[in-house]
Amino acid sequence: MNIDLLIKMANEISAYFAAEKDTEQAAKDVAGHLRRYWEPRMRRQIITYYEERQGAGLSELAQRGVGLLAAAEPPAAPAPPA
Repeated sequence: MNIDLLIKMANEISAYFAAEKDTEQAAKDVAGHLRRYWEPRMRRQIITYYEERQGAGLSELAQRGVGLLAAAEPPAAPAPPA
């Protein structure tokens, strides 16, 4: 999937949860939404982007949510030898 679209979607999700007064809970809610509703390939792609580009383009809340998601997701399995 296009990473720009994933960034846009993550920012929109974080904007929805930004109304939560407890910012830590809001970040957990963003991570929970991504975990529940995004397919594994989408989650891996946004986590890889977050790790490689330090979340450039993501809102602060989206960065925190993706960071929580990254910490909770198992590492990607290595590709089998060719």
